[in-house]
Amino acid sequence: MNYELFIAKRIISAKKRKNSVSSPIIKISILAIAIGIIVMLFSVATGVGLQKKIKEKISGFNGDVQISYYDANNSKVTVNPISINQDFYPEFKEVDNIKKVQPFATIAGIIRTPNDFEGIILKGVDSNYDWSFFKDYLEKGDIPRFNEKASNKVLISKITSQKLKLETGDTFHMFFVKDNPNKSPNSRKFIVSGIFNTGFNEIDEGFIVGDIKHIQRINKWKKDEVGGFEVLLEDFDKLDKTGFEIYSNIDSSLNAVTISEKYPAIFEWLALFDTNIAVIIGIMILVSGINMITALLVLILERTQMIGILKALGNNNWSIRKIFLYNAIYLIGKGLFWGNLIGITLLLLQKHFGFIKLDPENYYVSQAPVYLDLKHILILNIGTLVLCLLMLLIPSYIVSKISPAKAIKFS
Repeated sequence: MNYELFIAKRIISAKKRKNSVSSPIIKISILAIAIGIIVMLFSVATGVGLQKKIKEKISGFNGDVQISYYDANNSKVTVNPISINQDFYPEFKEVDNIKKVQPFATIAGIIRTPNDFEGIILKGVDSNYDWSFFKDYLEKGDIPRFNEKASNKVLISKITSQKLKLETGDTFHMFFVKDNPNKSPNSRKFIVSGIFNTGFNEIDEGFIVGDIKHIQRINKWKKDEVGGFEVLLEDFDKLDKTGFEIYSNIDSSLNAVTISEKYPAIFEWLALFDTNIAVIIGIMILVSGINMITALLVLILERTQMIGILKALGNNNWSIRKIFLYNAIYLIGKGLFWGNLIGITLLLLQKHFGFIKLDPENYYVSQAPVYLDLKHILILNIGTLVLCLLMLLIPSYIVSKISPAKAIKFS
Protein backbone atom coordinates (compact mmCIF):
# COMPACT_ATOMS: atom_id res chain seq x y z
CA MET A 1 0.00 0.00 0.00
CA ASN A 2 1.18 3.53 -0.86
CA TYR A 3 1.79 5.04 2.56
CA GLU A 4 1.90 8.68 1.39
CA LEU A 5 -1.29 8.30 -0.68
CA PHE A 6 -3.08 6.78 2.35
CA ILE A 7 -2.27 9.81 4.54
CA ALA A 8 -3.17 12.21 1.71
CA LYS A 9 -6.60 10.55 1.44
CA ARG A 10 -7.13 10.91 5.21
CA ILE A 11 -6.25 14.61 5.01
CA ILE A 12 -8.66 15.10 2.09
CA SER A 13 -11.52 13.29 3.84
CA ALA A 14 -10.92 14.97 7.23
CA LYS A 15 -14.02 16.83 8.45
CA LYS A 16 -11.85 19.30 10.30
CA ARG A 17 -10.74 20.83 6.98
CA LYS A 18 -14.24 22.09 6.26
CA ASN A 19 -13.95 24.60 9.07
CA SER A 20 -10.21 25.21 8.87
CA VAL A 21 -8.32 28.32 7.77
CA SER A 22 -7.31 26.62 4.52
CA SER A 23 -10.91 25.83 3.46
CA PRO A 24 -11.71 29.11 1.62
CA ILE A 25 -8.23 29.26 0.08
CA ILE A 26 -8.59 25.70 -1.23
CA LYS A 27 -12.02 26.53 -2.70
CA ILE A 28 -10.57 29.59 -4.42
CA SER A 29 -7.74 27.46 -5.83
CA ILE A 30 -10.16 24.86 -7.19
CA LEU A 31 -12.27 27.66 -8.68
CA ALA A 32 -9.17 29.18 -10.32
CA ILE A 33 -8.28 25.82 -11.89
CA ALA A 34 -11.88 25.38 -13.14
CA ILE A 35 -12.08 28.89 -14.60
CA GLY A 36 -8.63 28.48 -16.15
CA ILE A 37 -9.53 25.27 -17.98
CA ILE A 38 -12.86 26.77 -19.13
CA VAL A 39 -11.06 29.79 -20.63
CA MET A 40 -8.41 27.55 -22.23
CA LEU A 41 -11.05 25.23 -23.72
CA PHE A 42 -12.94 28.21 -25.14
CA SER A 43 -9.82 29.84 -26.59
CA VAL A 44 -8.65 26.64 -28.29
CA ALA A 45 -12.07 25.39 -29.47
CA THR A 46 -13.23 28.75 -30.86
CA GLY A 47 -9.79 29.80 -32.14
CA VAL A 48 -9.20 26.57 -34.05
CA GLY A 49 -12.87 26.51 -35.06
CA LEU A 50 -12.61 29.99 -36.56
CA GLN A 51 -9.44 29.09 -38.42
CA LYS A 52 -10.99 25.95 -39.89
CA LYS A 53 -14.26 27.67 -40.79
CA ILE A 54 -12.60 30.52 -42.65
CA LYS A 55 -10.21 28.14 -44.45
CA GLU A 56 -13.18 25.96 -45.36
CA LYS A 57 -15.04 28.93 -46.86
CA ILE A 58 -12.05 30.14 -48.88
CA SER A 59 -11.33 26.65 -50.24
CA GLY A 60 -15.06 26.18 -50.96
CA PHE A 61 -14.92 29.09 -53.41
CA ASN A 62 -11.46 28.46 -54.84
CA GLY A 63 -10.43 24.89 -54.12
CA ASP A 64 -7.34 24.21 -52.00
CA VAL A 65 -4.93 24.54 -54.93
CA GLN A 66 -5.59 26.20 -58.29
CA ILE A 67 -3.83 25.13 -61.48
CA SER A 68 -3.88 27.65 -64.34
CA TYR A 69 -1.82 28.98 -67.23
CA TYR A 70 1.45 30.48 -66.01
CA ASP A 71 1.10 34.26 -66.14
CA ALA A 72 3.08 36.93 -64.28
CA ASN A 73 -0.10 38.98 -63.96
CA ASN A 74 -1.95 37.10 -61.21
CA SER A 75 -4.59 39.83 -60.88
CA LYS A 76 -6.29 38.94 -64.18
CA VAL A 77 -9.80 37.48 -63.91
CA THR A 78 -10.07 36.15 -67.45
CA VAL A 79 -6.94 34.07 -68.03
CA ASN A 80 -5.51 32.30 -71.04
CA PRO A 81 -7.23 28.95 -71.52
CA ILE A 82 -5.61 25.57 -71.02
CA SER A 83 -6.61 22.21 -72.40
CA ILE A 84 -8.79 19.99 -70.23
CA ASN A 85 -6.79 17.03 -71.52
CA GLN A 86 -4.14 16.92 -68.82
CA ASP A 87 -2.33 13.96 -67.27
CA PHE A 88 -3.62 14.98 -63.83
CA TYR A 89 -7.28 15.18 -64.89
CA PRO A 90 -9.65 13.66 -63.87
CA GLU A 91 -7.34 11.80 -61.44
CA PHE A 92 -4.05 13.16 -60.09
CA LYS A 93 -2.30 9.82 -59.58
CA GLU A 94 1.23 11.20 -59.12
CA VAL A 95 0.39 13.06 -55.90
CA ASP A 96 -1.19 11.75 -52.70
CA ASN A 97 -3.78 13.62 -50.60
CA ILE A 98 -5.85 14.58 -53.67
CA LYS A 99 -9.61 14.33 -53.20
CA LYS A 100 -10.81 15.75 -56.52
CA VAL A 101 -9.72 17.79 -59.54
CA GLN A 102 -12.39 19.92 -61.23
CA PRO A 103 -12.21 22.43 -64.12
CA PHE A 104 -13.41 26.04 -63.84
CA ALA A 105 -13.24 29.41 -65.56
CA THR A 106 -13.99 32.98 -64.51
CA ILE A 107 -14.99 36.13 -66.34
CA ALA A 108 -15.86 39.62 -65.14
CA GLY A 109 -19.18 41.20 -66.05
CA ILE A 110 -21.98 43.51 -64.99
CA ILE A 111 -25.41 42.38 -63.81
CA ARG A 112 -28.14 44.72 -65.04
CA THR A 113 -31.64 44.82 -63.58
CA PRO A 114 -34.43 47.31 -64.31
CA ASN A 115 -33.48 49.36 -61.24
CA ASP A 116 -29.80 48.68 -60.55
CA PHE A 117 -26.52 47.18 -61.73
CA GLU A 118 -23.56 45.46 -60.08
CA GLY A 119 -20.07 44.45 -61.21
CA ILE A 120 -19.41 40.79 -60.48
CA ILE A 121 -17.45 37.69 -61.53
CA LEU A 122 -19.13 34.73 -63.15
CA LYS A 123 -17.46 31.49 -62.10
CA GLY A 124 -18.16 28.73 -64.58
CA VAL A 125 -18.17 25.05 -63.58
CA ASP A 126 -19.20 21.82 -65.28
CA SER A 127 -21.45 18.86 -64.47
CA ASN A 128 -18.76 17.15 -62.36
CA TYR A 129 -18.39 20.07 -59.96
CA ASP A 130 -18.49 19.25 -56.22
CA TRP A 131 -21.44 21.26 -54.87
CA SER A 132 -21.17 20.04 -51.26
CA PHE A 133 -19.84 23.41 -50.03
CA PHE A 134 -22.69 25.43 -51.55
CA LYS A 135 -25.29 22.89 -50.39
CA ASP A 136 -24.25 23.59 -46.78
CA TYR A 137 -24.87 27.32 -47.22
CA LEU A 138 -27.86 27.26 -49.56
CA GLU A 139 -30.70 29.37 -48.10
CA LYS A 140 -33.22 29.35 -50.95
CA GLY A 141 -33.84 27.48 -54.18
CA ASP A 142 -31.86 24.62 -55.65
CA ILE A 143 -28.38 23.76 -56.85
CA PRO A 144 -28.31 24.11 -60.68
CA ARG A 145 -27.69 21.00 -62.75
CA PHE A 146 -25.50 21.22 -65.84
CA ASN A 147 -25.44 18.80 -68.80
CA GLU A 148 -24.48 18.87 -72.48
CA LYS A 149 -26.68 21.87 -73.21
CA ALA A 150 -25.66 25.24 -71.70
CA SER A 151 -27.80 26.04 -68.67
CA ASN A 152 -28.91 29.59 -67.82
CA LYS A 153 -29.38 28.78 -64.12
CA VAL A 154 -26.94 30.36 -61.65
CA LEU A 155 -26.29 30.55 -57.92
CA ILE A 156 -26.06 34.03 -56.41
CA SER A 157 -25.20 35.15 -52.88
CA LYS A 158 -27.67 36.59 -50.42
CA ILE A 159 -25.84 39.92 -50.35
CA THR A 160 -26.09 40.16 -54.16
CA SER A 161 -29.78 39.22 -54.12
CA GLN A 162 -30.47 41.94 -51.56
CA LYS A 163 -28.53 44.59 -53.49
CA LEU A 164 -30.26 43.79 -56.78
CA LYS A 165 -33.60 42.69 -55.26
CA LEU A 166 -33.46 39.27 -56.90
CA GLU A 167 -35.24 36.13 -55.72
CA THR A 168 -35.18 32.51 -56.89
CA GLY A 169 -36.83 32.19 -60.29
CA ASP A 170 -36.05 35.80 -61.24
CA THR A 171 -34.15 36.54 -64.46
CA PHE A 172 -31.46 39.14 -65.15
CA HIS A 173 -29.06 40.14 -67.90
CA MET A 174 -25.31 40.06 -67.51
CA PHE A 175 -23.01 41.96 -69.84
CA PHE A 176 -19.43 41.02 -70.66
CA VAL A 177 -17.09 43.59 -72.20
CA LYS A 178 -15.13 42.45 -75.25
CA ASP A 179 -11.42 43.05 -75.80
CA ASN A 180 -12.33 45.54 -78.52
CA PRO A 181 -14.09 48.46 -76.75
CA ASN A 182 -15.70 49.57 -80.04
CA LYS A 183 -17.80 46.43 -80.21
CA SER A 184 -21.02 45.90 -78.26
CA PRO A 185 -20.65 43.80 -75.09
CA ASN A 186 -21.82 40.20 -74.97
CA SER A 187 -25.07 39.66 -73.10
CA ARG A 188 -26.45 36.60 -71.37
CA LYS A 189 -29.79 36.08 -69.67
CA PHE A 190 -29.62 34.07 -66.44
CA ILE A 191 -32.17 32.59 -64.03
CA VAL A 192 -31.61 32.58 -60.27
CA SER A 193 -31.66 28.90 -59.31
CA GLY A 194 -30.58 29.35 -55.69
CA ILE A 195 -29.31 31.83 -53.12
CA PHE A 196 -26.40 30.99 -50.80
CA ASN A 197 -25.00 32.79 -47.76
CA THR A 198 -21.61 31.78 -46.34
CA GLY A 199 -21.24 34.94 -44.23
CA PHE A 200 -17.93 35.63 -45.99
CA ASN A 201 -19.13 38.90 -47.51
CA GLU A 202 -15.76 39.71 -49.07
CA ILE A 203 -16.13 36.74 -51.44
CA ASP A 204 -19.93 36.33 -51.42
CA GLU A 205 -20.56 39.70 -53.01
CA GLY A 206 -17.98 39.13 -55.73
CA PHE A 207 -19.15 35.86 -57.32
CA ILE A 208 -22.04 34.10 -58.98
CA VAL A 209 -21.72 30.47 -60.11
CA GLY A 210 -22.98 29.24 -63.48
CA ASP A 211 -22.30 26.96 -66.43
CA ILE A 212 -18.74 27.04 -67.81
CA LYS A 213 -20.09 26.71 -71.39
CA HIS A 214 -21.15 30.36 -71.35
CA ILE A 215 -17.61 31.50 -70.60
CA GLN A 216 -16.22 29.19 -73.29
CA ARG A 217 -18.57 30.71 -75.87
CA ILE A 218 -18.02 34.33 -74.78
CA ASN A 219 -14.23 33.89 -74.94
CA LYS A 220 -14.50 31.80 -78.15
CA TRP A 221 -12.68 28.92 -76.53
CA LYS A 222 -12.87 25.35 -77.75
CA LYS A 223 -15.03 22.86 -75.89
CA ASP A 224 -11.94 21.24 -74.38
CA GLU A 225 -10.50 24.55 -73.09
CA VAL A 226 -10.98 25.79 -69.52
CA GLY A 227 -9.63 28.56 -67.31
CA GLY A 228 -7.95 26.21 -64.87
CA PHE A 229 -8.44 23.42 -62.35
CA GLU A 230 -9.39 23.44 -58.67
CA VAL A 231 -7.74 20.73 -56.60
CA LEU A 232 -9.53 19.61 -53.41
CA LEU A 233 -7.38 17.95 -50.76
CA GLU A 234 -8.13 15.15 -48.32
CA ASP A 235 -6.05 16.70 -45.51
CA PHE A 236 -5.92 20.52 -45.51
CA ASP A 237 -3.11 20.51 -42.93
CA LYS A 238 -0.78 19.23 -45.67
CA LEU A 239 -1.63 22.16 -47.97
CA ASP A 240 1.88 23.55 -48.47
CA LYS A 241 3.49 20.13 -48.95
CA THR A 242 0.82 18.95 -51.40
CA GLY A 243 0.85 22.29 -53.23
CA PHE A 244 4.59 21.95 -53.86
CA GLU A 245 4.15 18.36 -55.07
CA ILE A 246 1.38 19.44 -57.46
CA TYR A 247 3.57 22.23 -58.84
CA SER A 248 6.41 19.75 -59.36
CA ASN A 249 4.18 17.33 -61.30
CA ILE A 250 2.51 19.66 -63.82
CA ASP A 251 3.71 21.06 -67.13
CA SER A 252 6.14 24.00 -67.03
CA SER A 253 3.57 26.18 -68.82
CA LEU A 254 1.19 25.79 -65.87
CA ASN A 255 1.25 27.25 -62.38
CA ALA A 256 -0.11 25.87 -59.08
CA VAL A 257 -1.13 28.33 -56.37
CA THR A 258 -2.39 27.35 -52.91
CA ILE A 259 -5.14 29.41 -51.29
CA SER A 260 -2.68 30.52 -48.61
CA GLU A 261 -0.60 32.09 -51.41
CA LYS A 262 -3.68 33.56 -53.07
CA TYR A 263 -5.02 35.13 -49.85
CA PRO A 264 -1.84 35.79 -47.81
CA ALA A 265 -3.33 38.60 -45.69
CA ILE A 266 -6.17 36.39 -44.41
CA PHE A 267 -3.86 33.47 -43.61
CA GLU A 268 -1.37 35.73 -41.83
CA TRP A 269 -4.26 37.05 -39.75
CA LEU A 270 -5.36 33.49 -38.96
CA ALA A 271 -1.81 32.60 -37.90
CA LEU A 272 -2.04 35.28 -35.19
CA PHE A 273 -4.73 33.19 -33.51
CA ASP A 274 -2.10 30.58 -32.59
CA THR A 275 -0.08 33.24 -30.76
CA ASN A 276 -3.18 34.56 -28.97
CA ILE A 277 -4.20 31.06 -27.90
CA ALA A 278 -0.68 30.32 -26.58
CA VAL A 279 -0.65 33.58 -24.57
CA ILE A 280 -4.08 32.88 -23.04
CA ILE A 281 -3.09 29.31 -22.09
CA GLY A 282 0.17 30.55 -20.55
CA ILE A 283 -1.60 33.19 -18.45
CA MET A 284 -4.29 30.78 -17.26
CA ILE A 285 -1.75 28.11 -16.24
CA LEU A 286 0.33 30.74 -14.43
CA VAL A 287 -2.71 32.04 -12.51
CA SER A 288 -3.83 28.50 -11.67
CA GLY A 289 -0.29 27.58 -10.54
CA ILE A 290 0.02 30.63 -8.27
CA ASN A 291 -3.30 29.81 -6.63
CA MET A 292 -2.23 26.22 -6.08
CA ILE A 293 1.10 27.36 -4.60
CA THR A 294 -0.82 29.52 -2.12
CA ALA A 295 -3.10 26.63 -1.23
CA LEU A 296 -0.16 24.24 -0.77
CA LEU A 297 1.74 26.64 1.48
CA VAL A 298 -1.34 27.12 3.67
CA LEU A 299 -1.84 23.34 3.86
CA ILE A 300 1.79 22.82 4.90
CA LEU A 301 1.65 25.54 7.56
CA GLU A 302 -1.65 24.19 8.84
CA ARG A 303 -0.16 20.68 9.11
CA THR A 304 3.14 21.72 10.77
CA GLN A 305 2.46 19.51 13.83
CA MET A 306 1.72 16.50 11.62
CA ILE A 307 4.94 17.09 9.65
CA GLY A 308 6.94 17.23 12.93
CA ILE A 309 5.42 13.96 14.17
CA LEU A 310 6.05 12.19 10.84
CA LYS A 311 9.68 13.34 10.87
CA ALA A 312 10.07 12.18 14.48
CA LEU A 313 8.78 8.76 13.39
CA GLY A 314 11.53 8.56 10.76
CA ASN A 315 9.85 9.83 7.57
CA ASN A 316 12.18 11.60 5.16
CA ASN A 317 11.44 14.98 3.56
CA TRP A 318 10.56 13.61 0.11
CA SER A 319 8.05 11.17 1.60
CA ILE A 320 6.25 14.01 3.41
CA ARG A 321 6.41 16.26 0.33
CA LYS A 322 4.70 13.48 -1.66
CA ILE A 323 1.77 13.56 0.79
CA PHE A 324 1.11 17.22 0.00
CA LEU A 325 1.73 16.75 -3.71
CA TYR A 326 -0.86 13.94 -3.77
CA ASN A 327 -3.19 16.33 -2.01
CA ALA A 328 -2.48 18.96 -4.67
CA ILE A 329 -3.19 16.45 -7.46
CA TYR A 330 -6.61 15.83 -5.92
CA LEU A 331 -7.39 19.56 -5.77
CA ILE A 332 -6.16 20.16 -9.33
CA GLY A 333 -8.14 17.14 -10.53
CA LYS A 334 -11.28 18.44 -8.88
CA GLY A 335 -10.84 21.82 -10.55
CA LEU A 336 -10.18 20.16 -13.90
CA PHE A 337 -13.27 17.96 -13.56
CA TRP A 338 -15.66 20.87 -12.95
CA GLY A 339 -13.87 23.07 -15.49
CA ASN A 340 -14.17 20.42 -18.21
CA LEU A 341 -17.78 19.66 -17.34
CA ILE A 342 -18.86 23.31 -17.50
CA GLY A 343 -16.55 24.27 -20.39
CA ILE A 344 -17.47 21.39 -22.71
CA THR A 345 -21.19 21.83 -21.91
CA LEU A 346 -21.02 25.54 -22.84
CA LEU A 347 -19.07 24.76 -26.01
CA LEU A 348 -21.63 22.14 -27.08
CA LEU A 349 -24.43 24.65 -26.48
CA GLN A 350 -22.53 27.22 -28.58
CA LYS A 351 -21.96 24.66 -31.32
CA HIS A 352 -25.66 23.78 -31.60
CA PHE A 353 -27.34 27.10 -30.75
CA GLY A 354 -24.69 29.75 -31.53
CA PHE A 355 -25.52 32.20 -28.74
CA ILE A 356 -22.14 33.99 -29.13
CA LYS A 357 -22.44 36.19 -32.22
CA LEU A 358 -19.63 37.74 -34.28
CA ASP A 359 -19.50 40.54 -36.83
CA PRO A 360 -19.18 38.91 -40.30
CA GLU A 361 -17.43 41.99 -41.67
CA ASN A 362 -14.53 41.49 -39.23
CA TYR A 363 -14.52 37.72 -38.60
CA TYR A 364 -16.14 36.35 -41.81
CA VAL A 365 -18.59 34.31 -39.71
CA SER A 366 -21.83 35.29 -37.99
CA GLN A 367 -21.26 33.23 -34.83
CA ALA A 368 -18.28 31.82 -32.97
CA PRO A 369 -17.54 28.40 -34.51
CA VAL A 370 -16.56 25.54 -32.20
CA TYR A 371 -14.14 22.74 -32.98
CA LEU A 372 -13.91 20.12 -30.23
CA ASP A 373 -11.01 17.70 -30.50
CA LEU A 374 -10.34 15.03 -27.85
CA LYS A 375 -6.60 15.40 -28.46
CA HIS A 376 -6.74 19.14 -27.66
CA ILE A 377 -8.77 18.50 -24.49
CA LEU A 378 -6.35 15.83 -23.25
CA ILE A 379 -3.29 18.00 -23.97
CA LEU A 380 -4.81 20.95 -22.07
CA ASN A 381 -5.72 18.83 -19.05
CA ILE A 382 -2.49 16.85 -18.87
CA GLY A 383 -0.43 19.96 -19.54
CA THR A 384 -2.20 21.93 -16.80
CA LEU A 385 -1.77 19.09 -14.29
CA VAL A 386 1.91 18.54 -15.07
CA LEU A 387 2.89 22.23 -15.17
CA CYS A 388 1.02 23.01 -11.93
CA LEU A 389 2.74 20.09 -10.19
CA LEU A 390 6.14 21.25 -11.43
CA MET A 391 5.39 24.70 -10.03
CA LEU A 392 4.46 23.07 -6.69
CA LEU A 393 7.75 21.19 -6.32
CA ILE A 394 9.58 24.32 -5.15
CA PRO A 395 7.12 25.47 -2.44
CA SER A 396 6.81 21.87 -1.19
CA TYR A 397 10.52 22.13 -0.35
CA ILE A 398 9.50 24.15 2.72
CA VAL A 399 8.75 20.78 4.38
CA SER A 400 12.49 20.12 4.69
CA LYS A 401 12.92 23.35 6.67
CA ILE A 402 10.52 22.30 9.42
CA SER A 403 12.27 21.03 12.58
CA PRO A 404 10.42 18.13 14.22
CA ALA A 405 11.37 19.23 17.76
CA LYS A 406 10.22 22.81 17.25
CA ALA A 407 7.07 21.76 15.40
CA ILE A 408 5.94 19.39 18.17
CA LYS A 409 6.95 21.83 20.92
CA PHE A 410 5.19 24.72 19.17
CA SER A 411 1.99 22.75 18.90
